[in-house]
Amino acid sequence: MKLYDGGRAPNPRRVTVFLAEKGIEVEKVPVDMGQMEHKSAEVTGLNPLQTLPVLVLDDGTVITESVAICRYFEELHPEPVLMGTDARDKAIVEMWNRRMELNFLGPVAAAFRHTHPAMKEWEVPQLAEWGEVNRPKALAFLKLLDLELAGREFIAGDRYTIADITGMIAFDFMKPARIERPDQLANVMRWYQSVAARPSAAK
Repeated sequence: MKLYDGGRAPNPRRVTVFLAEKGIEVEKVPVDMGQMEHKSAEVTGLNPLQTLPVLVLDDGTVITESVAICRYFEELHPEPVLMGTDARDKAIVEMWNRRMELNFLGPVAAAFRHTHPAMKEWEVPQLAEWGEVNRPKALAFLKLLDLELAGREFIAGDRYTIADITGMIAFDFMKPARIERPDQLANVMRWYQSVAARPSAAK
């Protein structure tokens, strides 16, 4: 089994943090995205979308998309539970992870990809106006999340889950996206400081 890894980019990092929480070691094939290695013939042969991470199983099966890879490992190693326990809990975790992806990580990524000079050759066409309008979208979602976190410790309930991983990585990505930290949102900041202090966050 090999994991083609893109380092600190948000989606590869989601899998890295997930595996660290599980205590799972997987052989990694480093891919330098800064040098556009994700567009190489090798990676393209595995994933024509040229995105990372890519998991290649021993039987040759290729799994892409970070949450799908996390689901694979959750099924093999159910403890600690990161994607829900029963039908109700799994649905709630999935709901919040999707919300974190679509309403937080998505706008942060759009702001980065469409305004950062380093992304000019990646995002074609790079539309600065689209990047700018996504900055307030990310902050507006955090205001909603702040209200939610007034009543619980973690995003999807009282237990750390993949939704917290997605949220933490999106929050960290605000810095290169040049989105100001919402220090006035006390519940969000309390949550972030808690999840960022976990050993897996250093991965």
